[in-house]
Amino acid sequence: METVRLLSAQRQERLLTELRGQGAVRVRDLAREFGVSELTIRRDIAALAERGLVAKVHGGATLPTHSTTLGRPRQAPLRFTIGMVVPSLDFYWPAVVAGARAAAAALGVSIQLRGSSYDADEDRRQMGRLVEAQQVQGLLLAPSLDGDDADEILEWIGHLPVSTILVERQPRRWTPATRHIEWVRSDHSLGLEIAIHHLRQQGHRRIGLVVAQGSPTSFHLRHAWRTAAADPRTAGALAMQETVTTPGERDVIVRILRECRLSKITALIVHSDPHAIAVAQFCAEMGITVPGELAIVSYDDEIAHLADPAITAVRPPKSHVGRLAVELMLSRLLNGDRRPPHGVLLAPDLVVRESSLAPTQRH
Repeated sequence: METVRLLSAQRQERLLTELRGQGAVRVRDLAREFGVSELTIRRDIAALAERGLVAKVHGGATLPTHSTTLGRPRQAPLRFTIGMVVPSLDFYWPAVVAGARAAAAALGVSIQLRGSSYDADEDRRQMGRLVEAQQVQGLLLAPSLDGDDADEILEWIGHLPVSTILVERQPRRWTPATRHIEWVRSDHSLGLEIAIHHLRQQGHRRIGLVVAQGSPTSFHLRHAWRTAAADPRTAGALAMQETVTTPGERDVIVRILRECRLSKITALIVHSDPHAIAVAQFCAEMGITVPGELAIVSYDDEIAHLADPAITAVRPPKSHVGRLAVELMLSRLLNGDRRPPHGVLLAPDLVVRESSLAPTQRH
């Protein structure tokens, strides 16, 4: 029964592709091409017609024709349903989900949301359930790709019978299975460059980086740091890279702050907000003034504004990532293979607050 369900979703997507290419299809031809009965094809056409995607005609289907009002085409309401599987329903992801839901509401698309708790096995279960239920035409996915099984997971995703778009994720290399997988994510490497540029503008010549262990964002920040460290224009300014596991790791943070003093580091970029706030709190305990002796820039901007002093932060465009993911999915569902797969990077913003300002720029 599971195979039938998967084939049904696949057949309907292929049927739409044939229809967009030819303008009309015949039940008899599709039954022969897909290796199923004509009754099965008629049921597929009926299901697509109920969503306004095709118009039934005797012996087949055509693209729907829309009547016009005052010279403008009146579009039939779209009734696509998209599954969305994210690793967490709190911290970082609510803004992404909110952006996706806003775009879906504007475009007549519904979203079925699932959380997987950063668990690769749960990722597969949630994706599989959405596809097997035969209720979604596409999937927005944020799988865990940090383990040794990343290629295997992407291979599995690449063979799903519905369109897929990775959200805040990207295949790290091309394979035949990933060639049709689309993705949209924040450009975290650019975000780090923006933070470095801001701190250098404030007069800092020795900068350190602290990243959260196990975060997908940390991978991009470390990569950007290594790239900047190899650039003669910034190499001398990048003095230290450290990793922390949980916010408030006293021994680790105290060691980092002591190293900053010894190495004459005057600014830290810290991922993420809870870690940055913990660093600021330990600075206060150790008598290190912020930003006087140590400037801090956080990466994420979830709660950075709550710190004392309020922390300057790089803000990934989370809501826009969700919005664009839905728009890309709708484009894929409407146009099929007629357009090439998309991979999109969105630039973060820098929200400047007191924690990084030079004395001459403070009010």
